[in-house]
Amino acid sequence: MNLERVVFGFFVILTLSLNAAFVAGGVETAAHHNVWILTFTIIVNLVAIGLKLGDRSQTGALLLASGLVAGLLLITARIVWIVADPEGGSGPGPGDMADIVSIAMGALVANIIATVILVGDTLLSRR
Repeated sequence: MNLERVVFGFFVILTLSLNAAFVAGGVETAAHHNVWILTFTIIVNLVAIGLKLGDRSQTGALLLASGLVAGLLLITARIVWIVADPEGGSGPGPGDMADIVSIAMGALVANIIATVILVGDTLLSRR
């Protein structure tokens, strides 16, 4: 068992799971989406990106690209949240929340792609 691959896989799957946890719920309802889950998702995604930087393979390049897309979208969603709720009060309004969740869903797609690539690469390397 390769401990490096275990740790990397852990962070990729944790990012996907946290991203899915954030987008679950009513799209326009701020109470269904926790800003701390979004923030933690960004942090875990950045750790996963850092772990991808050392891989020079074609698969590593695809994993890095999907991680960068997810990171960019998650950070964008967090910035929209900050702009929409500058005082940290009741949360963004329904329109802004729909935008935030939609952007985070795009990151979810990138995280799904990264997980599929990771699983596919793992299955192919077992032969």
